[in-house]
Amino acid sequence: MATISSPGIGSGLNIKDIVSQLVAIEKQPLTQLQVRAATVQTKISAYGELKAGVSALSDAAGKLRSLTTFNGVAATSSKATAISATAIGGTGANNFSVTVSALAKAQTYASASLAKVNGESQPIGAGTLSIQLGQYGAAPGYVFAPGSAAALEITVDADDTLADIASKINGESSDLAATVLNNGSGEQLLLRSKATGEAAGYQLSVTDTDGNLGDSLGLSRLMTNGTSSGSITQYAGDAKVMVNGSIEVTSATNTFKDIVSGVSVSLLDGALVGDVSEIAIKPDDAPIRSAVEGFVNAYNALNSMLAEATKYDAATKQGGLLQGDSFAIGIQNAMRGILQSTTTGSAFARLSDIGISQQLGGNLSVDSTKFNAAIAKPEDFKNLFRIDNTGTTTDGVAVKFKTFADGLLAASTGLFKTKEDSLKRALDQNTKDTERLNAKIARIEAQLNRRYSALDAQVAGLTALNNYVSQQVTTWNNANK
Repeated sequence: MATISSPGIGSGLNIKDIVSQLVAIEKQPLTQLQVRAATVQTKISAYGELKAGVSALSDAAGKLRSLTTFNGVAATSSKATAISATAIGGTGANNFSVTVSALAKAQTYASASLAKVNGESQPIGAGTLSIQLGQYGAAPGYVFAPGSAAALEITVDADDTLADIASKINGESSDLAATVLNNGSGEQLLLRSKATGEAAGYQLSVTDTDGNLGDSLGLSRLMTNGTSSGSITQYAGDAKVMVNGSIEVTSATNTFKDIVSGVSVSLLDGALVGDVSEIAIKPDDAPIRSAVEGFVNAYNALNSMLAEATKYDAATKQGGLLQGDSFAIGIQNAMRGILQSTTTGSAFARLSDIGISQQLGGNLSVDSTKFNAAIAKPEDFKNLFRIDNTGTTTDGVAVKFKTFADGLLAASTGLFKTKEDSLKRALDQNTKDTERLNAKIARIEAQLNRRYSALDAQVAGLTALNNYVSQQVTTWNNANK
């Protein structure tokens, strides 16, 4: 049977409050542990943001280290509304003409027209619709050559309408799209290959359950229905262009990949047979400008982050979260040191030589006039960023920053990894210390409750004895009056 305890009733002592106050004293170290845990968590978050900033700087330096960035080219088309061109970095300067001979086509098919009854679609009849993928030969014969894939067999039930057949085709074929056309007097099943090019052809045939394919009854009506016959309304065809007026090039789509080395040409929706475009491939410094802008932005973002985290405000006497932190300060010093170091093998030794200089606070700014003059010397400009002299103090700026950032970020040996592991260990130790202290407090609380409960019983017993003695003395005194 459960025991109901109410310490202090017997003695009049407020044992619960006494024990609570004593336990509160024992709990004071918990507050310190909680503060430490919160500080560690905040530092983990701060280092995480710094790591992201260093990673962004690494990516930006990597683009300036890449040869592709400095080999940028631009492809232009004299008839850009009809023909577009693209070129990959490193493609040599070139000019050629493209004349459109044919646009890529998908094969389309329309079945014989089937009448509605009272405006309602009617079942067409049971059987099997077979669709064989393949390729048609040239006009005028258009001889069909089946492809290697097995024909798609569509089972048509007796109560299926054209809409049901279209739904079945769409559900089972990834090569064709089916729909139903309402032509005013009836319905037609329309098919279209999803791909373009001569190899995207197909041929239809039916097997009618009545066994007669020429009676204009049942499923065979898809092919022939009175005076109406199913037919190919457009044969699949390759796109064709003439390069420099005499060299024919074909493609299954309207895009000609690597029509010349590194250059692709696309025929747009506005292209017409006979359109002519002059394609020009020229060097383009836009990727370089974009990469330099990305680097400056990444550097400034990281520098601002470090400045905020390590600052000390003399007016408020408040420091940033990482104020005095040797790791954060070390990153700051290293970044400044790389900017101050020189590069050999280029007419430009420092970023300041091409118009990129540090401002008050450490952020970089770009002098566009000086920058534009420097980028006009592409080889020296490139070497300033990416030359590799196998010496960390004389390498290109991007090489030095990339090496520095990647060293910090190394998965097993990087300083970020070391710092993260140290903070996680501190957090784990804090958790263990908290658990041990809570266990200790629970034991102390239990001991105090037992001791004060025993004291309560003793005081209650003494009080009862005192009351008894007082009562006896009073009785004795009354008897002897």
